[in-house]
Amino acid sequence: MANLSAFPITGKWPAQHPERIQLYSLPTPNGVKVSIALEETGLAYEPHLVSFETNDQMSPEFLSLNPNNKIPAILDPNGPDGKPLALFESGAILLYIADKTGQLIPQDAAGRYETIQWLMFQMGGVGPMFGQVGFFHKFAGKEYEDKRPRDRYINESKRLLGVLEQRLEGRQWLMGDIYTIADIAIFPWIRNLVGFYGAGDLVEFSKFTNVQRVLDAFVARPAVAKGLEIPKRG
Repeated sequence: MANLSAFPITGKWPAQHPERIQLYSLPTPNGVKVSIALEETGLAYEPHLVSFETNDQMSPEFLSLNPNNKIPAILDPNGPDGKPLALFESGAILLYIADKTGQLIPQDAAGRYETIQWLMFQMGGVGPMFGQVGFFHKFAGKEYEDKRPRDRYINESKRLLGVLEQRLEGRQWLMGDIYTIADIAIFPWIRNLVGFYGAGDLVEFSKFTNVQRVLDAFVARPAVAKGLEIPKRG
């Protein structure tokens, strides 16, 4: 059985199943990327809730795993060469899961890099821009009288949705018939934008019929439906 006692994070979140991947997360768009990927691939894992309400992400134990104090993070007792691997950043974790299992990413080099390009599209554009729309529309930013910052991020979000709309024309998923980590990275953010953030009308989401079609197919997947609720909020 794997011994994870050398990792301080296990002091705050003890591993009941140390032979499994330990997931430290919260069901946010970034957090559910990893739980969905784990559900899709069938890898055994043990989820731990990192509560922002109690500032768990700022605890010494969590910072020992991710000094950037963001979720998600994982600890795989069976990493490369059979040694434990601690990893943060959702995009990096998605790539790791895909490589570990040989799933959710094309096996040819060209297809692999094309998938990674769309993964980076989410990390560099979709996540940051949609998150800003959430701040200025739903959270503290909605009190600002000057709507220029909000409108800037709304317009950029529309542009990004337009890029996705064009890409998905005639395609089942971002990479065609193959469902990949790129879809897992992008569609939780789209779901959040039009759902939790309530910004569908602002970004004129009804115009993006291909994006809506693929979003519906995404949330209908059993692994997605389960992963969206992991770990359970306290």
